[in-house]
Amino acid sequence: MAELNTAQINEIRTKVLGAAAKVPGALIGLGILFIVLGMIGIAGQTLFSFVTINVLGIFLFAGGILQGAHALKSRGWKSIGVQLVLAALYLAAAIFTWAFPIPALEAITLWLAAIFFVTGALRLISAFQHRHFREWFWLVLSSALSILMGVLIMNGYPESSLWLPGMLIAIELLLQGWSLLFMGLAARSLIKKIN
Repeated sequence: MAELNTAQINEIRTKVLGAAAKVPGALIGLGILFIVLGMIGIAGQTLFSFVTINVLGIFLFAGGILQGAHALKSRGWKSIGVQLVLAALYLAAAIFTWAFPIPALEAITLWLAAIFFVTGALRLISAFQHRHFREWFWLVLSSALSILMGVLIMNGYPESSLWLPGMLIAIELLLQGWSLLFMGLAARSLIKKIN
């Protein structure tokens, strides 16, 4: 394979980063913000879980109001009744989330465990479908880790409901923050090389 020269590497970087290469400061700033929020979330997992459940309640409430308003404005639409029922369910879920945050966190924790079990099982199926490739081991390992996460969540349930959602969101914020930070640094180095 031929070696790439600096101009070719810069062209590839520009194509990969696209418009993000023009605003590296925004990526770096957003990355740092996400990292700080993630660190706060790791430090206060239970508080972060309760903040998360309240934000979910806000989104459910807003969704219910918007869906209800849309249904009421859509005269002649055959699905108005269904849309109003869905709006009421959103509003009820929001009120339940605010009134009973611990059971809501428990439900989210069960949902997270189910996601880990299902994704682990699907990855295992995929691994066996691709077992003729040498790298199929990594799919099996990924599957095993997902299933293990589901088992660990269920092993600590319901106590883990208080801290687990907050911790997982904090970890996601950290990972996203580091990704944005490194992308911003790469974009900034690209701009420096081009100029």
